[in-house]
This record gives sequence, C-alpha cells and structure tokens, in this order.
Amino acid sequence: MKKTNNKQQTTIKVGFITISDRAARGEYEDIGGPAMQTWINNALLSPYEIATTIIEDEQTLIERTMIDFADNQNCNLILTTGGTGPTTRDVTPEATHAVCERIFDGFAEQMRAVSLRTVPTAILSRQTAGTRGKSLIINLPGKPEAIAVCLGAIFLAVPKCLELLDNSNIQIDLDFVEKNFG
Repeated sequence: MKKTNNKQQTTIKVGFITISDRAARGEYEDIGGPAMQTWINNALLSPYEIATTIIEDEQTLIERTMIDFADNQNCNLILTTGGTGPTTRDVTPEATHAVCERIFDGFAEQMRAVSLRTVPTAILSRQTAGTRGKSLIINLPGKPEAIAVCLGAIFLAVPKCLELLDNSNIQIDLDFVEKNFG
C-alpha cells in the first residue's frame, strides 16, 4: 500500500539533464536520463511535467541549460546525470556552483556516504546540490545503479525543500522511497 499525506498536492515540473559528450553526439545510448526518469516516476505520486535534454560536457552549456530549466522552463526540481567524476571533462559540479545561489552540502554528503558502503570509488564522485531561485538542482552520477542509490539516499528531503522554496506540496510513495533509502 502506498503511503501519502493528505494535503492538497501540487503539480511540479522536473527537469532531467543528461551530461555526456558521447550520448549528445549519438555515439552512446543515454542510460542515465531514463534511469532518473524511471526512479522519479516510481517515487512521485503527485502529477508532474517533465523537461529533458542531453548535452555535452561543456561548462558554459551546462550552466546555460540549468539556467534555462530554472528560469525559463520553471522546473521545480532539476536532476542531472553525468559529469561528476574526476576527469577534466567532468565539470557538472562547477557549473552547478556557478548557477546556484545556495549550495546544500548535506545532499552531497549523504549521497557519498551511502554510495561508499558498496562502491569504494564513490569517494571520487563530486555530486552537489543547490538552489537557483525556486529550483532545486541535484547532480547525480551517471550509472543507473548509482542514480538509484543516490536518489534513495536523499529523496525524503526533496519534498520539504520544494515546499520551503515555492510552497509546493508533492506526494511521494513513501514505501518506494523508504525501501530505496540507503
């Protein structure tokens, strides 16, 4: 049985940004974007709209895309996948810091802490999270399994954060989210 709250729910917009040179050029199938979308579809009970894109690992492009999703497309929640590793092309955290007004270190700390329980190289992951206006931006790793672990680790805090940002009231499937909590 799905557990929900009883307050009036809000329709939100969720932006999904895949950051991958090869996927943007069509040389590689985007698996991160669909993994984020599937997880969110299972977690959200409230109605939501989506915006999606696949872009290359270019900091200015990532920044422009996040700004567009936040400021023009009015996404309440923006999830990115890819570009959080140690290579010189991995610039998603830098782009996120450049466009966010506030950084919420707790999201990154929790994602890494949970990931480190099973993947020793998770220490190399540089995901971050912050807000731009009324949008919450969360960077996720690129692998579907890691996306699920990280979303499970932090998603219980997302509805409250959105409520505080713009008075959104989203309902989540607590059974699904708690089952996936790291």
